[in-house]
Amino acid sequence: MPATPPDSDRSQQLSPVKFSRLSKRGILLGLSISQLACLAVAIASFITGMMLGGAWAIYASIVWVPAIAIAFIPAAGRPIIEWAPVASIWVWRSLTGQRKYRARVTRPRPAGTLALPGDAASLRQYTDPVTGAVMVHDPHAQTLTALIEIHHPSFVLLDPGEQERRVQAWGRVLATGCRSGRVARLQVLERTIPDSGSGLAQWWAEHGRDDGSWVSETYKQLIDRAGPAGERHVSTLSVSLDMHAAARQIRAAGRRLRGASEVLRQEMRTVTTALRAADLHVGEWATPGELAIMLRTAYDPAVTATLDRAGDLGQDLATAGPVAVEETWDRLRSDSAWHAVLWISEWPRSQVFPGFLSPVLLSSGIRRSFTLLCDPIRADLAARDVRKRKVEHISDRSQRQRIGQIEGAEQSAELSDVLQQEADLVSGHGILRFTGLLAVSADTSEELETAVSALEQAAVQASCETRRLVGQQASAFAAAALPLARGL
Repeated sequence: MPATPPDSDRSQQLSPVKFSRLSKRGILLGLSISQLACLAVAIASFITGMMLGGAWAIYASIVWVPAIAIAFIPAAGRPIIEWAPVASIWVWRSLTGQRKYRARVTRPRPAGTLALPGDAASLRQYTDPVTGAVMVHDPHAQTLTALIEIHHPSFVLLDPGEQERRVQAWGRVLATGCRSGRVARLQVLERTIPDSGSGLAQWWAEHGRDDGSWVSETYKQLIDRAGPAGERHVSTLSVSLDMHAAARQIRAAGRRLRGASEVLRQEMRTVTTALRAADLHVGEWATPGELAIMLRTAYDPAVTATLDRAGDLGQDLATAGPVAVEETWDRLRSDSAWHAVLWISEWPRSQVFPGFLSPVLLSSGIRRSFTLLCDPIRADLAARDVRKRKVEHISDRSQRQRIGQIEGAEQSAELSDVLQQEADLVSGHGILRFTGLLAVSADTSEELETAVSALEQAAVQASCETRRLVGQQASAFAAAALPLARGL
């Protein structure tokens, strides 16, 4: 039996973590509402055909046989009936011409709107008069969002003790969103962009010795060649205010966007304090020009290096959107790139150490954006949801025992996750719903498929399961690649 390490050594060890499983429990005996509806139609048509007899029994089979087939035969991991909503919306959008977007350059956009396609066209910009930060208002979801860039050292290069300390500090940052009750969503966006070489050139201008010697000339040539060939990582944190939950505070602060900006400013100060306590280097909250660069380069990656060297050019939000976008079933094409969005459908089922996403985040030579959407759930709503799922699991177990069906290990594991969440709530912890998205970009369709395959393999190394989203690539790309804290 191995000896127990002393407390001093244990404090330097990195604690493993475990994620809850994606619940696949249905309404009754593991069947969803759509499957139960198909099964009801099949039973009704079968009984009707038997009662009428004769040829009606054959005619009824035309109904109940397909109904059972689409209810239970899987397609791409889901029953065929589960694809009905996605397919119907896709057909409707195709018939109404919503899969193609062309910027109308001869017509000015309404003042204060963002030049984005699809359902993001309704977003409004508001500049905070106190901080100068840009705030994005979603009039449909009633949210107001601000974002800030975060600088941090490489996590994988830190020693285990420092990694453990930073993990605990980051947990306290996320906990601020749960305690407030006014935060609708937190978005962590980490993206790779082509390096224009301006950073290396700036370092050489500040620290180099340009004396005209052979060494200095050779060094400058290396900087000119290596800079544009490299890539850099940019991390941002977006905070979205729930204007419904903060309605009373907004009225007290002056109503409308003016009052909402005051309330969001309070959340921004809280988040900034928590980030600095976690030893994360933060600057000022993003201005309209900085957000314009992010939006433009997301749809047009080829212009990234040019805008990085162009000073103040391209910093107008009214023209920061794409010129043309065309959506297909499983990919998206914008100005200079092809895009595809992957959904992390399963996080690691076994215990893993923080940093398990290193194969995905440190994959080189691939332009991608990784987004983690964190939706805080109010304590009372979380407790009610946990109790409901606990009762449903116990009821399903009793029903399976009554009909003689054996309970599988997956059902037992899901119940164990629910019980663990209940214990965490009782202990005073907050509950967040995590959604992971990966947006992959490439110059051609063939290069896109190669990059997607490489990231899928990297996700396997990280013990994650990914699924390519279909029929909703436009909205998925807006959620995965844009720092606007939008969901699916």
